[in-house]
Amino acid sequence: MLPAMPHDVRERFLAEPRVGVLGVADPRGGDRAPLVVPVWYGYEPGGEVVVETGRETAKARLLHAAGRFSLCVQDERRPYRYVSVEGPVTAVQDPVDPAVREALAHRYLDPDEARDYLAATAAQLHDDVVFRMRPQRWRTADFAAFAADFEGASEGAPGDVPDDAPGDAG
Repeated sequence: MLPAMPHDVRERFLAEPRVGVLGVADPRGGDRAPLVVPVWYGYEPGGEVVVETGRETAKARLLHAAGRFSLCVQDERRPYRYVSVEGPVTAVQDPVDPAVREALAHRYLDPDEARDYLAATAAQLHDDVVFRMRPQRWRTADFAAFAADFEGASEGAPGDVPDDAPGDAG
């Protein structure tokens, strides 16, 4: 069994600015896997996941059709950790609220980059929509405790001779 994160830790982890991987069912053909794409997202502990996308994208069409999606975020540094949430779409804002778009830009970019990004992509205010999802199911893993069990496991193994052992030729 994977070492799960406590409720408050998973909430804070998801709220940190990470790139998420959104997954949504894709019924367009029998041999298609779910659509899985990286996204910027917003989240505050206890709240909803917020994702912005183009109104005419495959992602938006599939989100409308499925009415639910999953999002997975991870920390690639050791010890590895991840949070995955899945739930129903609770609201679609069309067009995107400028405050939501600005908050997402500032979440992922420094202030000057965010200002420039928002100016350069201003047309997206009219072309994008926001999907909100209420996390219903959580899957988490924090391998810190698991990794600690293996830390130093090879130290002192039978047949090993410490560097400072008598008779060490150096």
